[in-house]
Amino acid sequence: MGLTHRSTGSRTLGRHAPRRTDPGQKVIALAGNPNVGKSTVFNALTGMNQHTGNWPGKTVTSAEGVCSCGGRQYRLVDLPGTYSLMAHSAEEEVARNFLCFSAPDAVCVVCDATCLERNLNLVLQTLEITPRTVVCVNLMDEARRLHIRIDLAALQRQLGVPVAGCSARRKGSAAKIAALWEQVMEPEAALTPAVVRYPDAVEAALRPLCAALRRLDCRGLSPRWLALRLLEQDGSLLEELDRYLGAGFRRDAGLFLAMQQAEKTLAEAAISPETLKDLIVTALMQTAEAIAAAVVTNEGKHYSAADRRLDRILTSRRTGYPIMLALLAFIFWLTLSGANLPSQLLADGLFGLQDRLSTLLLHAGAPLWLHDALVLGIYRVAAWVVSVMLPPMAIFFPLFTLLEDIGYLPRVAYNLDKPLKRCGACGKQALTICMGFGCNAAGVVGCRIIDSPRERLLAILTNNFVPCNGRFPTLVNLILIFFVGTAGGAGRSVLSALMLTGIILLGILATFGVTKLLSRTLLRGVPSSFTLELPPFRRPQVGQVLLRSVFDRTLFVLGRAVTAAAPAGLLLWLMANLTVDGCSLLSLCAAFLDPFARLMGLDGVILIAFILGLPANEIVIPIILMAYLSQGTLQDPTSLAAMRELFLANGWTPVTALCTMLFSLMHWPCATTLITIKKETGSRKWTALAAVLPTLCGMAACMLVNAVGRLFL
Repeated sequence: MGLTHRSTGSRTLGRHAPRRTDPGQKVIALAGNPNVGKSTVFNALTGMNQHTGNWPGKTVTSAEGVCSCGGRQYRLVDLPGTYSLMAHSAEEEVARNFLCFSAPDAVCVVCDATCLERNLNLVLQTLEITPRTVVCVNLMDEARRLHIRIDLAALQRQLGVPVAGCSARRKGSAAKIAALWEQVMEPEAALTPAVVRYPDAVEAALRPLCAALRRLDCRGLSPRWLALRLLEQDGSLLEELDRYLGAGFRRDAGLFLAMQQAEKTLAEAAISPETLKDLIVTALMQTAEAIAAAVVTNEGKHYSAADRRLDRILTSRRTGYPIMLALLAFIFWLTLSGANLPSQLLADGLFGLQDRLSTLLLHAGAPLWLHDALVLGIYRVAAWVVSVMLPPMAIFFPLFTLLEDIGYLPRVAYNLDKPLKRCGACGKQALTICMGFGCNAAGVVGCRIIDSPRERLLAILTNNFVPCNGRFPTLVNLILIFFVGTAGGAGRSVLSALMLTGIILLGILATFGVTKLLSRTLLRGVPSSFTLELPPFRRPQVGQVLLRSVFDRTLFVLGRAVTAAAPAGLLLWLMANLTVDGCSLLSLCAAFLDPFARLMGLDGVILIAFILGLPANEIVIPIILMAYLSQGTLQDPTSLAAMRELFLANGWTPVTALCTMLFSLMHWPCATTLITIKKETGSRKWTALAAVLPTLCGMAACMLVNAVGRLFL
């Protein structure tokens, strides 16, 4: 019972052989720090719609694309964003293993022109692995705006490899990078990459070890880099080396003697493996600092003052949380108020098509039962899901992506890092919580950005406590009917958004509480630390935001939901139309569940609606209406006033509405999310626990509210 390599992304690229569709096709690895525009460069060169954003480690598994330049095709592999190749995280291990063991023909390291010094650390580490490296200095337009000048010619002399500047967001700017790849791949290329000089004792230890390694077949690995890694005694890397070079490689007599001599030299200088790592990091940073000082001129000393003032407001204890809540309420208000008309128009169109399908089937002589099963069962449920899900997602996901694009989401993660740490979780979970508002399945997939398997599992198990947009119709309708009123007006939508925000805050608090409980019981452990970069605020690319959010998120999630909802439509139609002693199976099941449901402040119809709504939460309210009206097909609520009268006639009270909202907030995940959890964890037991946990919490909350309601109402 645990996480798979597929879900962690660990070692995925290290054992990944790039697919060369043409024997002459060259493979280029694209590396870089997070937030340097690496995936934007990748998209610009390949034309692929690869997701880009301001979150560290966005590309957890491999992404490949083909780029054509000068009549030659190159296969680009977009590596995970990483600050180092020292393998302190899954992203670093994936990137390092690919560069070392997958034999790319060249490496392109993308740097951020606005903070070149920090990026040079990765460049220097890459040069230690391979001299066939091209440095792409991206975001040159931002650097000019901030009055930062970079002497690219001097940088090329310092590094000893080709360097080019670009602004990947501008069309055609990244194309000149491809022209440099051929230079470094030429056999006669005179490359003299910069060499990082370490303290004298370390250099003395390296000399005999490098000499011994040059006599062996290192399969293309740099002897100097390999010697450093052997001296560091990194267990995970030594395992990879044994797999790549053979188990007997390290048992070579000459290498063994050289290793003993090197270890003796370090011991005489009182340098342990841990101390050696510190010395290596220090030397890399000092070299990067010296190179940056020689090539970068910052004429705008106070260029970041505005960003820093804004950061102090957005990440302050006093103002950070209120701003988050205000933004959350605003997004929900915009989603709710903006989705009403498109949902109605879409429903009219799809249900109008239903009439044409009915006519077509009946004219074709289809049996009545087949017509009803296909049209009133499968099609009607699928049409309902599309009309209810698509407009809110088409508004919510672009807004979410917009916040991501301008750089606000890392600030949210920073604000929530401390409370999540207190619960034994990771601050990166904040992003998966935000993604869960759009779709819990997307939130579960987003948990891949969390390095620790324990913390990733915590995030997966608790993601369903955040309501997705599939549960919004139930929550919003009940808020309007029982707590806000059915009259129109702008105030109604604002009050609805505020109440919905309150319900969602309850879900977030439940997430924290259950996370803390799990971290002290089943998933004990110490919260891991991680590097969280607060990227500069950037002007969003609205066109790309719309395309990315619609195709990468909205349509992907919608497709999964329809796939799960269509079979449910058939089951629902069968239960509503098959009878025993004059009662439908739906009514019999509702009557059977009614005594237990009453303990929770619900009734049997409400509970069976949630059970049958497993494929898609959007159909819960229509199932309730269908059961109350004793109809054989899914019912569309004609108006909120009519729904209110129907609910009151069937014994609903404000307590019933509140309990229904609580159970909608906390119950089992939908079928799409459960399938995703199974794929991500590779375990049926964890999937079952992900369903049981929110259900138990929802039942307990409903029983408590029902008991209190009976006392005071």
